[in-house]
Amino acid sequence: MSFITRRRAVDQRPAAQGEHALQPTLRWPHLVALGVGAIVGTGIYTLTGVGAGLAGPGVILSFAIAGLVCMLAALCYAEMATLMPHAGSAYSYSYAGMGELVAWVIGWSLILEYTVVCSAVAVGWSGYAQGFLEARGLVLPPALATGLLTGDPGGLINLPAVLITLAVAGVLLVGVRESANANIALVVLKLSALLAFVVLTLPAFDPARFSPFLPFGFAAHAGADGAPQGVMAAAALIFFAFYGFDAISTAAEEAKNPGRDLTLGIIGSMVACAVIYMAVAAAALGASPWQAFSKSDEPLAFILRSGGHDLAATLIAAAAVIALPTVIMAFMFGQSRVFFAMARDGLLPRGLARVSPRGAPVRVTLFTAILASVIAGAAPLKLIAELANAGTLAAFVATALSMMILRMQRPDLPRPFRTPLWWIVGPLAAAGCLYLFWSLPALTRWLFLGWNLVGLVVYLAWSRRHSVLARG
Repeated sequence: MSFITRRRAVDQRPAAQGEHALQPTLRWPHLVALGVGAIVGTGIYTLTGVGAGLAGPGVILSFAIAGLVCMLAALCYAEMATLMPHAGSAYSYSYAGMGELVAWVIGWSLILEYTVVCSAVAVGWSGYAQGFLEARGLVLPPALATGLLTGDPGGLINLPAVLITLAVAGVLLVGVRESANANIALVVLKLSALLAFVVLTLPAFDPARFSPFLPFGFAAHAGADGAPQGVMAAAALIFFAFYGFDAISTAAEEAKNPGRDLTLGIIGSMVACAVIYMAVAAAALGASPWQAFSKSDEPLAFILRSGGHDLAATLIAAAAVIALPTVIMAFMFGQSRVFFAMARDGLLPRGLARVSPRGAPVRVTLFTAILASVIAGAAPLKLIAELANAGTLAAFVATALSMMILRMQRPDLPRPFRTPLWWIVGPLAAAGCLYLFWSLPALTRWLFLGWNLVGLVVYLAWSRRHSVLARG
């Protein structure tokens, strides 16, 4: 069988025994919290300002478009996750639907996605942490406050971003259920802070701030400074703010009742977060001129300070400092499970698939933490977020295609959740993701291509010969 086309059977359980087995310890509240914890984070706390700088008040459309594309993809994920409750997410679905080579490309893209998401959130967390410290009279020197690649004079390393990444890795190593329970508590805190923001900004809401609604137009295009502008340029970036539900699918093997728990986790977290995002974005745009808060590293706290709510701004920043690590936790959890699945299938060294007695894959978690901390310590938020989006969009397209292929080739398979109108939802999800991918900056697309060319070399030189399927 050709290494390009060999596929794992849909109903084939991965060879998971002893130190290579994950334990089912999670119920649907853990999975909903994992999804909300992954989705609500740097995107709404930080990228709201960046997106407004690209689209003006039209950023509200950017949120709606990105959310719609993610909802279509979430329906495809819900079907595939309940059909194949295996660790690995889109990597595992591609293995069954399109073969090993495509699965490798998607798995390699997911490694990029989850690692750089951890880095991006760590950088966003650092902005709020530094704002909180500055309000207390503690200012970090530039060499320890910004990364070497940000272009800021004197920047050497973003030390807070490095430290929070390593700290979250430590929590994950304690154990799966323990870290999931901690995640629920932090998610409640985070949502309470966003609700407080909406309530406090409503008295200052001014509809006139939404005019002109589309100062930079709809389609993505280069502005006067060469940087991308427009509603779709913002949507391609803000897309980062919506995904995270795919991290739930990586926990499929650890769900006690996959058919019910995964469906509730994926669909429930997406619906909840779409409502939250639209409310917060509308409140921000109505309470402050977008030209002002778009320049801030902590836009929500900036808007509250501008409205005279200094104490509330400090508390919002404190909530972000405390709760944003839930996003790092969710994506680091997901990355370790994708890495784990690929190692268990022989595409990466199988020694990486060993788990501790507490159910944590120690080696891949540590590897993820070290790599993510290096990126977070050096690179700027916008570049990291865009690169993460590229990997995610590739995974979403692969999941939609796998869902459609298996619907046509194996209509007999029992599906606990069935994507409604799959012949419409699947193509729209794939087309929407491809359009968002093309709306990313050219540099991001080239970096993504370069990453996958490196991955292709690794696969051809080593992985295809060590694959479990290759060994029969």
